[in-house]
Amino acid sequence: MTHLPACCTALDAHWPLPEPLPGTVFLSTRFDPALLAASDFQHCAVPPPASIQRSVAKRQAEFLAGRLCARAALRRLDQLDCVPPIGEDRAPVWPAHISGSITHSTGHAAAIVGHKAQWRGLGIDLENVLELERAERLAGEILTADEQQRMADVPREQVALLVTLTFSVKESLFKALYPIVHKRFYFEHAEVVEWSQAGQVRLRLLTDLSSEWCHGKELVGQFAVDDGQLLSLVAVGA
Repeated sequence: MTHLPACCTALDAHWPLPEPLPGTVFLSTRFDPALLAASDFQHCAVPPPASIQRSVAKRQAEFLAGRLCARAALRRLDQLDCVPPIGEDRAPVWPAHISGSITHSTGHAAAIVGHKAQWRGLGIDLENVLELERAERLAGEILTADEQQRMADVPREQVALLVTLTFSVKESLFKALYPIVHKRFYFEHAEVVEWSQAGQVRLRLLTDLSSEWCHGKELVGQFAVDDGQLLSLVAVGA
């Protein structure tokens, strides 16, 4: 039984996305940094890395909430009792046979895990949906030229959603592919080719990451919006 600190709500196993992902465990929690106590890491048996110990309450609370989701998900999936540490590349280090991903945004954290035999890569990302004016300002930094051109065809009231989605799903893509290709890539190295209000999204790589993951390779993702936050997922099947 996971001891939960006062700053976190009970872990929620509700699947929030349009398409279920067989063989995975997804858990989320809401957290409030104002309720974080200095002893919470010790009571929850989650060792805080030095970088977290030095950080502000918000960063500490989101780290703790995300790791509690990850540990509980690993228990449900495989009876494993482990808290993924931070690797040298800042990404969580999962058990060798596990794919996983952790995400957090304002007051909300989640983790997903699955077996590598079934899912080679899993990436999730939570973002607050941007305000329209901010989305229009950031579009040039987040969207490729082709994406900006396609955005021109979208009704203005959908622009904030599209820019947020593009940012989020590229984060999810990175989290899903980085453990496979061991190569960093950035927003300009992938594009959203197509998306639907129903929560489907199609991505295309614009760079060569490996012989398999090369320029032009397409992947699908999914997303959902709830309470002003967008959750996206990219899963690479075995």
